[in-house]
Amino acid sequence: MSCRCRSANIVQQRLCCSLRFRCKGICRKFAPSKGCTMTEILGLYPDFFDFPGFARLGLRLALNLAFTAMIVLGVYVRRYGKNEYIFTYFMFNAITFALCFLLRKVPIELGFALGLFAVFGILRYRTEAIRTQDLTYMFVVIGLAILNAVANKKVSLAELLLVNGSIVFLTAMLERLPMFRRDQSRVVTYDNMDIIRRNDREALIEDLRTRTGINIQRVSVGSVNLLRDTAQVTVYFPEEDPN
Repeated sequence: MSCRCRSANIVQQRLCCSLRFRCKGICRKFAPSKGCTMTEILGLYPDFFDFPGFARLGLRLALNLAFTAMIVLGVYVRRYGKNEYIFTYFMFNAITFALCFLLRKVPIELGFALGLFAVFGILRYRTEAIRTQDLTYMFVVIGLAILNAVANKKVSLAELLLVNGSIVFLTAMLERLPMFRRDQSRVVTYDNMDIIRRNDREALIEDLRTRTGINIQRVSVGSVNLLRDTAQVTVYFPEEDPN
């Protein structure tokens, strides 16, 4: 069967015929009188620029990045003072958003795609010791990306803003509550046995604060070495303080 793609451009016509785009295929469906375009050959949307779709993508992406910045920069960095995971959080968020938003328009199971993404993420980060708090923030930014990407016309803008704002507010409030804060601990060798013998906790804490420069909240005395006149003391201090 001969190819009946009609085009004034001989290159387009030969390319169309070589790829076997028959009259019942892409050439006839989109442009029977103009020949094949590159977007049709690649199986993409026929128009080069879809303004409504582009505007929707831009607004969703801006909304997603804005609330992600509130979580990462406004809560995480201010709470823990760590910058090593900022790049990771933003990239995970952006890639997850793009993955979910674009895959809504193609015939593929969204769960399958997210599963692959999660597997690669686990394989990457299982080699490093990540704290529970850092991993929790990673799930939060991934969840924000999925939420802002898959919301459809049944979800109003007010509802989307309310959910995003609630996540940011809840994260900030829980980080501020003392009951959710976990103290770090270190074991130090203490040599002032006079304070140990007097069992003066306040003086012991004040002396350790002066020596270490750490905002120590409480202490517990462990083993005592009578030969060296030292004791093993466990000190507890908030997480935001330096190690």
